[in-house]
Amino acid sequence: MRIAIGSDHRGFALKEALKELLGDLGHEWVDFGCQGEEAVDYPDIARPLAEAVARGEFGRGILICSNGIGMSIAANKVKGVRAALCHDSFAARLARQHNDASILCLGGWCIGRGVAEEIVRAFLGAEFEGGRHVRRIEKIKDIES
Repeated sequence: MRIAIGSDHRGFALKEALKELLGDLGHEWVDFGCQGEEAVDYPDIARPLAEAVARGEFGRGILICSNGIGMSIAANKVKGVRAALCHDSFAARLARQHNDASILCLGGWCIGRGVAEEIVRAFLGAEFEGGRHVRRIEKIKDIES
C-alpha cells in the first residue's frame, strides 16, 4: 500500500522509526515532512498530506505530533478525510473497521515506539466492515457538505 507519513518536530523521531517499519512491512511511503527537530507548524504538514489522501493518491496516511491532537484536528478539516487519534491497537483497528478512517494520528510524547508499531500494524491491517457502519459514514459526509 502507498502510505503518506508526516510529522511536526515533536513527532519527528517516531516518524523516522515508523518509516522503517513501513518499509519492513512492504509498504511504499512518501514523507510529507518535517525533516528535523527544528520547530514547524503542524497544519503545514497535516493539510497537504490530508489533501493527498483525500484525492486518493495514498491508501492511508499517518500523522504524528506531540500528543496527536493538533494533527487530528487539522487533518479532519479536509473534506473526505477521517483522521483518528489512537493510543492503542484496539482503537486503531476499530477506527478502520467501524469508521473507515483514512489517516492515523499518533502522539509521539504519549506512546513509545513499540506501542506505535502495534498501532500502525492494527490500522494498516484492518479493513472497513461496511454494513451498519455505512449509514453512519454517510451521515458524517452529510455534515461535510
